[in-house]
Amino acid sequence: MKNQRLFSGEYWMIVFSIFLTTTPLNSTAQVVAEIGDKSESTSSLTLTLTHRFQRNNASQLHKNDHYDRSINSPKSVKILDKKKKFYVHSLEGYTTSVYSLENFNLLRTIEHKFDETNQALFQDTFYFDLKFKTKSTKLNEFKGKPVESCLTHDGKYLWTTYYRRSYDLNAIDPSAVCIIDTDSDSIVRIIPTGPLPKMIASSPDNKHVAISHWGNNTVALLDIQGENPNSFHYVSELLIDKEMNLNYGKEENINRDQGCGACLRGTIFSPDSKYLFIGKMGGASIAIIDVETKKYLGDIKGMRGNLRHLIMSNGWLYLSINKYGYIQRTPLIDFVAHIEKINEPYNNWEELYVGNGARTIEATSDGKFIFACINYQSELVVVNTESFKVETKIKVDSYPVGLAISKDNKWVITTSQGKESKGGNSVCVFNINKF
Repeated sequence: MKNQRLFSGEYWMIVFSIFLTTTPLNSTAQVVAEIGDKSESTSSLTLTLTHRFQRNNASQLHKNDHYDRSINSPKSVKILDKKKKFYVHSLEGYTTSVYSLENFNLLRTIEHKFDETNQALFQDTFYFDLKFKTKSTKLNEFKGKPVESCLTHDGKYLWTTYYRRSYDLNAIDPSAVCIIDTDSDSIVRIIPTGPLPKMIASSPDNKHVAISHWGNNTVALLDIQGENPNSFHYVSELLIDKEMNLNYGKEENINRDQGCGACLRGTIFSPDSKYLFIGKMGGASIAIIDVETKKYLGDIKGMRGNLRHLIMSNGWLYLSINKYGYIQRTPLIDFVAHIEKINEPYNNWEELYVGNGARTIEATSDGKFIFACINYQSELVVVNTESFKVETKIKVDSYPVGLAISKDNKWVITTSQGKESKGGNSVCVFNINKF
């Protein structure tokens, strides 16, 4: 395949030692898009910014530019096509905002706040043998910082991870995941997790949910069979590489986005639900878990380092390479076959540069296009999967991180979280024209 690339182990040792630097490559000044902006006209596919929800400017700039105080460091977005609505998770707002995908009105704001009035949501307080270190009483009274989410039970339940509990400043205690009933858009259960859970994924056979813990190099599997959320339970916790030392003092100010070991991020089940793939953002490999035996099999190596997001589409496995700005892909059948030779490097990668800070990637329902949030350059880039070249791009409010595409391929929604108190606090809705 074209653009194949295999790097030596020595090369990746160097990459691993420098990848966590916080200096962006080729970052741009703060960008504010305008309603009506269109993508580059050289493509038959055109993106138009039609709606925005933001808390930066209360002036009515445009009838579709909505000042919305519920948007506070929006981390991710999930579209529920079946019910014609979408969910935006605001990390610093401790909220999930629910919007109509038909008229783009705010339907509800879900607050992730737990006190003495809603303790019935907690069946369990503890997560395996992980101890609480920062608090000894009222452990389930906190505000949760929502990060990522997944849908299960044909869209009935939306699972949302919390970066940390509000009282746990260094994310060393058990955190939690909430289950939202999407009929009522209300939280129906809180389940404790390991420290700093970021990615969460559901298996295609609707038997398991997997949670990857950025905070201590572990992955947890839950059995979600049946319709009653109160019956869902953990079946396994697996350690990836080595256990993290979380013995930080209460007064220490630790950057947990960097002190993350393997930095487990992209998490996805194989189409047959047999394997779980977990990208190591702190290295250059994908951890492989056998779901049936609940065993960590090892890593497949050979891709670029600092990989953030994994998706599957039309028989391909796609990776976003955050810092260095690439999308890499490989035939899924070849990647799965290589599990039998898991200790040997895998070099069957095709790659395309899309811009430094490639974060979330998503595919259209027919697999013809891949959309990518380019954080450092504040762009939404579209890749044609047939030619594997950039099809078009458009400016997005500064520092986009999350995106979602409707199944009818009519809408793409991005979340701009912001960076160092600059930009962000914005959700942009683009119409996909001439698809």
